[in-house]
Amino acid sequence: MQNENGKVPATVVTGFLGAGKTTLIRNLLETAGGKRIALIVNEFGDVGIDGELLKGCGDALCSDEDIVELANGCICCTVADDFVPTMTKLLEREEPPHHIVIETSGLALPQPLVRAFNWPEVRARVTVDGVITVVDAAAVADGRFASDETAVQAQREADEALDHESPLEELFEDQLTCADIVVLNKADLVETQALDDIEQALRDDVRPGVSFLRALNGQVSAGVLLGLDATAEDDMETRKSHHEQEGGEDHDHDDFESFVIDRGVVQNRELFLEVIAGAIAEHDILRLKGFVDVDGADSRLVVQAAGPRLVSYFDRPWSEGEARASSLVVIGEKGLNEAGIRETLSR
Repeated sequence: MQNENGKVPATVVTGFLGAGKTTLIRNLLETAGGKRIALIVNEFGDVGIDGELLKGCGDALCSDEDIVELANGCICCTVADDFVPTMTKLLEREEPPHHIVIETSGLALPQPLVRAFNWPEVRARVTVDGVITVVDAAAVADGRFASDETAVQAQREADEALDHESPLEELFEDQLTCADIVVLNKADLVETQALDDIEQALRDDVRPGVSFLRALNGQVSAGVLLGLDATAEDDMETRKSHHEQEGGEDHDHDDFESFVIDRGVVQNRELFLEVIAGAIAEHDILRLKGFVDVDGADSRLVVQAAGPRLVSYFDRPWSEGEARASSLVVIGEKGLNEAGIRETLSR
């Protein structure tokens, strides 16, 4: 469904690791009112967990042909090779989508992706309807991704070995800078006063007029998130990342690393979750997600962890003929003890 300029609108959903982007998109699909929505899901790592979760929603809105996975690197670094061809293929369908939703990796800067909509092949046919930044309110309340410079300075003074510039803080602020709407997700885990304080603090990192919404489990309807008509690709001067403000043109992800652990059947679900929790605490894993084959269970177990919070649930039965397997994606800052983590989670 084209906008008044004859272009297909696209919404970019960004936010840090584990903030709830995939859950928000699933809720968006369920409230889309029959709109034909195509999804581009980009992940940091080699296994497309989020795309699989969207495909597993059991709804016609999540048909495989409407979900495109780009799991070979950050979408903002592979514009020519991945993004433009993907957009072109979607637009050349016999029935093109009414709206395109792009879920970025939790480690991706949204700015280069939005700039990519100025490529001639894309600009003539698509516009950025809006950038939605999803924030894990509970994590911010815990100070894990704090944007308070005073608190960061206090940590520096307390620990001389601490790096004077946190890549996590910078990335978090860049995602806020590009937002048209900020969704404070997991609001049920935070007291009202704390939410008020978080919102007030984050307003220092957003542009004037940006809306803040509070959500439980990503429950924000499509009517709220779509149709913003922001034309964000024409407004990049006010959305610059730290790197762009310093005069840089490119960025990399050398501050982070990711690897996949494949293992066999898990005999005891609760015990394995305890092992995962222990590994996260010991090795300061930022994000862990994947699917687990539990002995005696007819359905696959989804495991999602962001920082110390660990969630698991059975999402769908194993399909007939499907190879049952356990596969976990581990993401953290550079220097993770991969060998130690592999040994722990492969037991």
